[in-house]
Amino acid sequence: MSGDGGARIRCAREADAAVIARVHMASRSATMPYLPPQKRGHEQVTRWVRDVLLKECRMWVAVCDAEVVGYAALEGDMLEHLYLRPDVRRRGVGTLLLDEVRRHTPDGVSLHVFRQNTDARAFYERHGFSVIESGDGDRNMENLPDLTLRWTPEDRRR
Repeated sequence: MSGDGGARIRCAREADAAVIARVHMASRSATMPYLPPQKRGHEQVTRWVRDVLLKECRMWVAVCDAEVVGYAALEGDMLEHLYLRPDVRRRGVGTLLLDEVRRHTPDGVSLHVFRQNTDARAFYERHGFSVIESGDGDRNMENLPDLTLRWTPEDRRR
């Protein structure tokens, strides 16, 4: 794959829940080794995607060669999740998903990221996000220090 790998973005569907769960689990495991091992199995994560994420968030998937390789979940103006299959990182797929999210949040979008997640922080900073708040971990179930980042259209012009 080169560039965006020929990826296209489409709205997520209930039929995507199992593959979104696989992407979520593989990405967390590969990119956040500091997290404790996942306690929930694939079936439980699939149910969470289907019964919670798809109902509470607007969601998009990135598709390459008919395979879902990433997803984004947006609740209001909060980007709750943006995960990629580890083998498609650094190929423009995350940027495509983020661009779709920003199209749907013309006044700006926020997100939380673990302070330790330096790759994600660098990705969002390259895309014009700025730190607006620092947390000590009391607002996430992992109890890890985190940051709130925000992008607004004006940030693009800097």
